[in-house]
Amino acid sequence: MDDRYSRQILFSPIGTKGQEKLLSSRVLIVGCGALGSSHSEMLARAGVGSLRIVDRDFVEFSNLQRQTLFSEGDAENRLPKAVAARNRLAEVNPSINVEAIVADINASNIESLVKDCDLVIDGSDNFQLRYLVNDACVKHSIPWVYGAAVSSYGSTMTIIPRETPCLRCVFEEMPETGSSPTCDTAGVIMPIVAAVSAIQVSEAIKLLVDDRDLLHKTLMQIDVWTNERHAIKLGEANPDCPACVQDKFEFLDAANVDSSAILCGRDAVQISPSRRTEIDLTLFATRLRSVGDVTHNEYLVRFFSGENEVTVFRDGRAIIKGTDDISVGRSIYARFVGA
Repeated sequence: MDDRYSRQILFSPIGTKGQEKLLSSRVLIVGCGALGSSHSEMLARAGVGSLRIVDRDFVEFSNLQRQTLFSEGDAENRLPKAVAARNRLAEVNPSINVEAIVADINASNIESLVKDCDLVIDGSDNFQLRYLVNDACVKHSIPWVYGAAVSSYGSTMTIIPRETPCLRCVFEEMPETGSSPTCDTAGVIMPIVAAVSAIQVSEAIKLLVDDRDLLHKTLMQIDVWTNERHAIKLGEANPDCPACVQDKFEFLDAANVDSSAILCGRDAVQISPSRRTEIDLTLFATRLRSVGDVTHNEYLVRFFSGENEVTVFRDGRAIIKGTDDISVGRSIYARFVGA
């Protein structure tokens, strides 16, 4: 066995047998932003044999403060994040297989992405996608590790279908569109990314080496700036949970996917939420002040993301000018609207 893992093998909960399990495992990493790039590097260095990295976005200079796999060259060349991650990980550990998939994860592809994996680890940036991952993993009985980090705050929990509560047991309803802070409105510091990722990857490795008794079995919440830490013990599954109790996987239904369209002749795309919503435009505009110039009235909020003009309406729809690529539009929508 590769001497690179010798110190990890000396760690008795892993040992030689655990390392062999890691080398034969396949993990899906959902998103390759701050959390996802950290997950990817730690799992690659640990010797997880196959990593499937899926991300729809490309590297920008604003990513470099916290997204550890990427370089200025990646940003200059606007490399897709999944591809840039694969290139870097080939230098870190060429003995493992890294599959880079540049795609928007949705109801049409999520099941094919998860079904041959031993575990899924969350590096996404919105709850719509997390509920989708939850449905797919519960349906196919694949463990997954939820994680989120924004500002100096983060949270994580580990889901083992049919054994633990799933994400919808704990978060029964998706946060209202535009109501939650995102990294692009509240900022984010790298220490919280590192802290949340370390917990997520530790849980992932425990699952892969079958050391389930030492999973933390909580919804863990951390703020590295205020030094607050909470671990909310998880009980039984919610008896009314539509996913893990009733086997109703509504987020896998293509009818619940957000409606997206290229606006012909306008160099713009429209992104619509999958459910009816109403945004408090005044509050939303206030949260966006750090982004730059923001204008709003009782009908809409308008601002710029780089060269893209973004207009968000009270019903949650957004028109993003300056692109005819729906995946780019979805990425901007998730960054600023947050769902």
